[in-house]
Parts: sequence; C-alpha cells; structure tokens
Amino acid sequence: MDDFNTRLKRAVVGEPDTSLVFLGNFEVEEQWARGEHTLPRVSAAGGSAVVNHMDEFALLLAGEDDHVVLKTAPDADYLDYLVGLGIALPTLHVVAGQDPLRNVTEDALADPELIARLAGLDAHLTAHGVSEVEERLAAATGLPLATPDAATCKAVNSKVYSRRAADELGLRQPTGWACDTVEQLEAAFAAAAGLVERGEKVVVKEALGVSGKGIAVLESPRRMDRLFRMIAKQVEKSGQPRIAFCVENWVAKKTDLNYQFTVGRDGVTNFDFVKELYTEGGVHKGHRMPARLSGKQVDELVHTASLLGKKLAADGYFGVVGVDAMVDPDDGLYPVVEINARNNMSTYQVPLQERFVDAGQIALARHYPLRLTGELGFATVRKALDGLVLEQRGGTGLLVNNFATVNAGSRVDGAFDGRLYGILVGTSDEQIAAVDAEITTRLAEEDRR
Repeated sequence: MDDFNTRLKRAVVGEPDTSLVFLGNFEVEEQWARGEHTLPRVSAAGGSAVVNHMDEFALLLAGEDDHVVLKTAPDADYLDYLVGLGIALPTLHVVAGQDPLRNVTEDALADPELIARLAGLDAHLTAHGVSEVEERLAAATGLPLATPDAATCKAVNSKVYSRRAADELGLRQPTGWACDTVEQLEAAFAAAAGLVERGEKVVVKEALGVSGKGIAVLESPRRMDRLFRMIAKQVEKSGQPRIAFCVENWVAKKTDLNYQFTVGRDGVTNFDFVKELYTEGGVHKGHRMPARLSGKQVDELVHTASLLGKKLAADGYFGVVGVDAMVDPDDGLYPVVEINARNNMSTYQVPLQERFVDAGQIALARHYPLRLTGELGFATVRKALDGLVLEQRGGTGLLVNNFATVNAGSRVDGAFDGRLYGILVGTSDEQIAAVDAEITTRLAEEDRR
C-alpha cells in the first residue's frame, strides 16, 4: 500500500510523483472568522506564538522531494535525530524576520526573497487549511494551489455546514439548530430553554471556532438571555445581519473520536484512520491509536465518511477531511460532531505511525507543557530523557514530532510556556503510561533548573 504522502498527492494533484510546498498555518479558522460575529474570547500572545510554531509539524508530513516553509530554522540536533531515524527530510525554506504573532503564511508574504525562491519551483502549494492569505501567497509565487479556493474551504468548515450536512444525510447528532439569522437564533434559544429547564446543558458554537474557542456552555435561562442580547446587539451595531452559530444539547459521551478521510479531485473517498482522543481533566491532550472500537463501530464510521465525501465533493471540496465524533455511554455513535475539511493534528501523525508503529504496538500522541525561563535545546531534552526517546522502529519511547513549540514563547515573554510534542510508542497502555509518567517527571525537573 502507498504511504500517506503518495496517497495525498494522488488525491489533490492526480500525480503521486509531484512536489508539494507545505504550509503549517495552524488555526486558519482565525482567518476564516474575520468579519464574522463571534462570542467573547481571550487569547494570550505567548499562546499564539506557540500555535504559530506548530508549523514545524509539516516537516514530517512532507516527503524527500517536497518543500516546507517554516517560521524558524529547526534545532540542528533535532534534525540530526530525525535523520538518525532514517527519515529523509524535505527542502526547508525559512522566512526572514519572522513575527511570533503571525502565522507562517503571513511571514512568507512579508519576505520578497522567499517569494522569489518559491516562484522558481515546479510544485503545488498546499496548507493546513486555505484562506485568502494562502491564496495571496499562491498568486505572489505563481504556485498552483493543490486545494479548493478559500471560499469553498471556509464554507465547508462551518459548523453550520456540518450540522446541515448531517441532517441532509440522516446522520445521528445531538438535538440542535443551525442559525444564519438573529431570528433563527432567537427561535433556537427558545426551543433550547426547555432543555435547560430540565437541568440539561446547552452549548452555543461559533461556526468557525477552533481549539475550544468560540464555545459557550449555558446552564440557565438567564445566561441564555444575556448571550442572545449580546449577539443581537453586536449584529445591530455592525449592520451585518448574517450570523453563523449552532445551538446544541450537551449530550453524555464515553469517548471522543477523530477520523479522517481524503477526497480526491475525482470525488473518490479514501478512509484513512480513526483515533481515540486522549484527555486529561476533560481537556484534549492527544490521540490514542488504534481507537478501541468494535468492527461494527468502525464500519459505521467508514460508511459515514463515504456519505460525507460525496457531499463534500458535490460542494466543490477535495483534500483531507477530519471529522470529530463521539461514543455515547451505551456504545452508540454520534458520527458527526463537526467536519474539519483541512489537516488535523492527527494528520501529521500518519507518516510516523505508518513507519514506526508496528502491528501489535499502540501509540499515544500528546504534548508536554513546559514552563521555562530560557531557551531549551533538543540535545538537552534528549539527555534529560535518556532511555525514553524512541531510537528505532519496533522500540518503545517518545518520538518527538515538533520541537519548535518548546521555545516559541521565548520571543514574546520573559518566563514563557512551551510545549514538547511527541508520539509515545509501546506494546501496552500500561507500558506507555509508565514511560509517560517518567517523561513528565524528568521534564518537571528540567523546568526547575
């Protein structure tokens, strides 16, 4: 079977031996949401810097004949580690004068020399997700996009689109309403009030919220009324009557899932995987692979992916699609919580999973938070985690798949928060839990130095 890089190229370009230029413009939803009505939100500069440096994930999605645009040059010792694992790296293009608060595409647009270098490539441009900013870079470089246009990408990534697509296809989802107007939102809140009065929770979602932003959980009629009045006032003041929110019942669940399929330019859908989300204290921290599902449950997700793929293709979309789903307490599925028609965190794990996780092994992709007062090199981290870092296929340990996020916040704050991303590989959940605990302990000791 072809590897994921080859399958992706065949789907989005039609030629498996083409070259792609990858952009890891994470949280592209922030671009799509500009000009849209939103819920109150808070974001920290340091957190934005870390998200923007997640662009380094693209390094391991690309193949040897591909190109990756990065905000900063990767740690040399980290690159040596990857080469030592037998990974053939793509050609790297590092922007000049990166701004921690800009994503990689915005940095690239501000670098005329980089634009000139990219313009000389025989390649297609691809991205985590495509907005108007990526379209501008494609136009500036002359590189054709290996994606639909930004308007299509934004439309199919709306939670309103997800909800209505699931309704159209007859797929199970929580009781809820998709709203384009204030009148529809008022009617949805009136209907949802009955759920709240029975002691249930209601969640309001921005159509283009991401990473837990743009969500409000309501448990009282008073809060519902306050939120509605705030949105209505915002709409009246803006003169922009169109809104995009979903109102849904907050249902009980046993497990969160993420599954992925790829829609080709020819409309053919390929099911890639399903993973189980790993949580700590109710917060998503990563993915367990494989997901602990029955064959019947997997078959239902594969069938759902086929239905969604046909719907997306008919609406002009092709490329990677990630879908969030849930298992209820009785093992039934909510097969579509939302559609993310773009790369997902789990997308970047696939090439490493294919190469380093053997049959009979399991893997846990997660990140480790760090609180630092100075930059930390990969060699120092590798030494601190001696005996716990994966060194070869079939082994046990942590395979680091992004190191740029460790030091990203240093360019914004004095003391700063960083994240070390990796994939834990082992033969059992117990073994992985033991390695995870030891890594956490050693990194905490490094924090205190």
